[in-house]
Amino acid sequence: MRSVAEARRILAIETSCDETAAAVVTDDLRVLSSAVHSQVATHARLGGVVPELASREHVVHIIGVIDAALGEAGTDAGGLEAVAVTQGPGLVGCLAVGIATAKTLSVAWGLPLVAVNHLEGHFHSVELEAGTVEYPAVILLVSGGHTILAHAPRLGEYRLLGATRDDSVGEAYDKVARELGLGYPGGPAVDRLAGEGRDVLGLPRPMREGMDFSFSGLKTAMRREIAAGSASPADLAASFAGSCVDVLCEKLAKAVAAIEPASVVVVGGVAASPILRRRLAVEFGDSLILPSLKYATDNAAMIGAAAWTRYRTHGASAGDIGPVPNLRFAA
Repeated sequence: MRSVAEARRILAIETSCDETAAAVVTDDLRVLSSAVHSQVATHARLGGVVPELASREHVVHIIGVIDAALGEAGTDAGGLEAVAVTQGPGLVGCLAVGIATAKTLSVAWGLPLVAVNHLEGHFHSVELEAGTVEYPAVILLVSGGHTILAHAPRLGEYRLLGATRDDSVGEAYDKVARELGLGYPGGPAVDRLAGEGRDVLGLPRPMREGMDFSFSGLKTAMRREIAAGSASPADLAASFAGSCVDVLCEKLAKAVAAIEPASVVVVGGVAASPILRRRLAVEFGDSLILPSLKYATDNAAMIGAAAWTRYRTHGASAGDIGPVPNLRFAA
């Protein structure tokens, strides 16, 4: 392996939602730095992400976060190969801050610009410490904004198998957490409480047929159970988590049976759930690849990892790119 000094480096910027993040990643996917400014304290008071506030926070903190990433990596513009940035999907104002910053640095430093799909970033997050993806692969992407099941027959090619028709699983977690008075972000709080309870309510397992997902009905069922006081908060949380995990694993198992992949990849913020991780390990064994916990939620290191694949296969992006809030993962 080459020394760190010999490796080529990309500066990656991620501002798709409420994390202002920058990282320096080498072409052999070593993370030399990963700096994140979290906005949780700002949005927790309001029960969820407020897009306008998120955009303003990015404006305030992005330069400091980039300086921190470069400092930690011990590099400057002269040591970089390119500047990468998340183009979408995400909140349009938040994306615009990251893109404007990356475009400015690209011009000022005379470096290529690489636009990255945030969802591809999540897929490549498993390459940072977790393992090497073998193809074909089945991908389950579960986060606050997305619930997607896809097939990757080869590197850089994605075929959509299913997606949520309404709420993402992470969004459902956050809304149920609010109903239970657990605050924001909701996923970790629901999981902690679920660990103290039992799955006793027999909640629906929605849309068991096919590959698509739906969580709005489950969220409504939970609201009724909470209002009725039919169980303890811990049992409510455990029943909700049990339903979500059952649905996710059943759909993933269908895709695995149909495709017989070499790798089963589960990524996104919800992939940090200990309840889900335990169930996945039992059902999918050695073929399962999960991101390290620190790379499961939004971060710029995963954008850097995806950027190297994008840069090698497609070259630099146009200098006039703009945010694409509804950018898709697969056709």
